[in-house]
Amino acid sequence: MTNLGHCHPKVTAAAQDQCATLVHGQVNIGFNKPYLNLISKLLPVMPHPSLDTFFFWNSGAEAVEASIKLARHATKKHNVIVVQGSYHGRTFGTMALTKSKTVYAEGFGPVMPGVFTTQYPYFHTQGVDKSTPADVLVKQALYQLEVLLKTQTAPSDTAAILIEPVLGEGGYLPAPPGFLEGLRAICDKNKILLIIDEVQSGFGRTGKYFAIEHYPTVKPDIMVIAKGIANGFPLSGIVSTKELMDTQAPGSMGGTYAGNAVSCAAGVACAEVMQEDKILDNVNARSAELFGMLHELQADPKVGPCIADVRGLGLMVGIEFAIPNDPYTSVPEGFKVPAKMASRVQAKALEKDVLLLTTSIYDVIRFIPPLTISKEEMAHGIEVIKQAIIDVAHEG
Repeated sequence: MTNLGHCHPKVTAAAQDQCATLVHGQVNIGFNKPYLNLISKLLPVMPHPSLDTFFFWNSGAEAVEASIKLARHATKKHNVIVVQGSYHGRTFGTMALTKSKTVYAEGFGPVMPGVFTTQYPYFHTQGVDKSTPADVLVKQALYQLEVLLKTQTAPSDTAAILIEPVLGEGGYLPAPPGFLEGLRAICDKNKILLIIDEVQSGFGRTGKYFAIEHYPTVKPDIMVIAKGIANGFPLSGIVSTKELMDTQAPGSMGGTYAGNAVSCAAGVACAEVMQEDKILDNVNARSAELFGMLHELQADPKVGPCIADVRGLGLMVGIEFAIPNDPYTSVPEGFKVPAKMASRVQAKALEKDVLLLTTSIYDVIRFIPPLTISKEEMAHGIEVIKQAIIDVAHEG
């Protein structure tokens, strides 16, 4: 994900300079200087001081697999729990962990064993009306996790719970208050590691450096990072405690291109831009403008019933449209909800050169503009999106 926009001049210059110095050095032979410089830039922004030991990879899926590898080795346990709607990759190992859509694993089985799925506090997956209070959804989801640990994967067999603090492919769903805190408590009680996947939500996307910071009492045992770390250059990583990382034998983690010098140099530049350009301030200002428009539409009696939910954090924002005849997204009597609103809004926005993406198995559009988006650019995007939603709502 190019969080800082395409071809940011400082990032481009850093990569160009590194290409003229050292393109790559195999990490299991020796650490390159940009690798070490990137660690020094990231240490101060870690969500918890215990997250002090890094290993850099190329892709998010590689890093997710490395986090499972570390959890299994450190705990001497093998099972992993994920949540409904999760997305963690589509390699052989990670497609077993991904529960957002069947397409990622369909026809490729049998998938990696030892993976169990638990509820996410979301009205659709729990089969309740959208008006159900968040605390009720959280209580039910945590109860089902406790049942899972008693009926399918015993704590003595369970190495980790893996979760995105904001579900990405699952519909841009931030964890409701109390859910991640409840997971942390269950993990502590049962000696299970909590792995936080920040591949999509990290590096300023949600208005904080990492989304887990929105849940300040929740400490990850392992954190997975990628995408925004190097603004499009292939780089990812896992971060954990020195105690956990040191359980591994030297050489057990590694890959030919892991921690590439050019990608790490780009990552260093990204970290500097984040601070110098006050990117988080811009994210939060532009986020307020986008949410303001979406909430205004929600309050419009001619459009609002079409909107089942507006949610997200920072510039990781989702709008879910109601589905005709869906018992969980009820609308006022006599109001006709247009079918397939997300794809139709997407098409109308594209006519005005605004690219939107749909997501999840439900009718959801996600908004993920670059974190450098200006006030003027956001105003233009908002106007196009607003008109597209209004037009589709009125077409019926």
